[in-house]
Amino acid sequence: MVKSKKNIQTAGIGQEQELNILRKVVEITNSELDLELILKEVVLVVNEITLADSVFIYLIDEPQQQLVLMASKTPHKKELGAVTLKIGEGITGWVAQQNKPVAIKNNAYQDSRFKNFDVLPEDRYEAFLSVPIVLKNKPIGVINIQHKNMHDYNVNTVNLIGLIAKQISGTIDNARLYQETKKKAMQFDSLIKVSQSITSEGYLEEILNLIVVVTAEMLNSKICSIMLLDKKGKELVIKATQSLSEDYKKKPGVKIDSSISGEVLCTQKAMAVYDVREEKKYVYRDLAIKENLTSMLSVPMVVKNKSIGIVNVYTKKPHVFTQEEVNILQMVANQAAIAVENTKLMEESLKAKEALEVRKLVDRAKGILMRMKGLDEDAAHKLIHKKSMDSCKSMKEIAESIILMDELS
Repeated sequence: MVKSKKNIQTAGIGQEQELNILRKVVEITNSELDLELILKEVVLVVNEITLADSVFIYLIDEPQQQLVLMASKTPHKKELGAVTLKIGEGITGWVAQQNKPVAIKNNAYQDSRFKNFDVLPEDRYEAFLSVPIVLKNKPIGVINIQHKNMHDYNVNTVNLIGLIAKQISGTIDNARLYQETKKKAMQFDSLIKVSQSITSEGYLEEILNLIVVVTAEMLNSKICSIMLLDKKGKELVIKATQSLSEDYKKKPGVKIDSSISGEVLCTQKAMAVYDVREEKKYVYRDLAIKENLTSMLSVPMVVKNKSIGIVNVYTKKPHVFTQEEVNILQMVANQAAIAVENTKLMEESLKAKEALEVRKLVDRAKGILMRMKGLDEDAAHKLIHKKSMDSCKSMKEIAESIILMDELS
């Protein structure tokens, strides 16, 4: 802590403010594991030291090998979580890749490493300081500080921001682990709900609707839909979706021989599309643009090595699906396939049971006609069948009428 105090003093900060900053850094490291709150507090501390016009915090998304904008001094609600940089891209990506700070006092936007974002007006600011957030000698993020006008970032300021970044890196990492643990727990609970729906006695439509709602929430997707192969085996049609859009719900079926969904069905392999709006093989690009759908993950529904449908999820923002997300959606698709198969088996069982009951009624009615009219079995059956055709009633109804008349006589 002595080193921290020295750095703060040389940065031109008074003793009272120095103690306040130290207290805040300690509070952050001992705070609850709320990542959003932690990052907001770090932004406030950094701003107090630098009096910057802009403070950004990017964190590294390891699975997707990119930096994601996670916190900002200025309002950027839509951009948080949406603005991304590849490792090595832009000044921020260079800092993350090289694990070295960069300080530019003016004309930062003219630096050869600079990458401009139209949605970030701060990119037009003159001065730029970028410092890596390091945990165990490995960058996990970057803090960016910007000033509208020329600003000289002295060595002590750079060192101080670096020290604070290092001190809070463990807290950030723990908060992210906690967030990931909560996410996995929710996914596990969601999969249990899906499994329970399979064994319920609800109708197929209700079961599939529950599955898409739970899955969309589990994978944080804008739309989840289940499409089943039609009776002719030529098209996939939507059977369930949690989308509120009537246009999406009424989307026509897609042909299996000329669509991404059809390819997934035929190959029985999952497929991800980074941006369906720009994918020529995606059939309904205009609808995707209208509904603000970007990335898609599609997995097959397979029962006894036979493809019966697919499950699709869409995101609003560009997203690279991880193998874990693919595996989770495939588990959901497998469960949904079982639900469809169980329902078909149940329907077949009910039809067989009903057919047996009808046969018993017809046999009983035939016996009555044979006794009353002296007919043989074949003639009695033909008489019941003719009456059914003439009256446009089922043989079951005719048989029940004959039995009722016999009981009343």
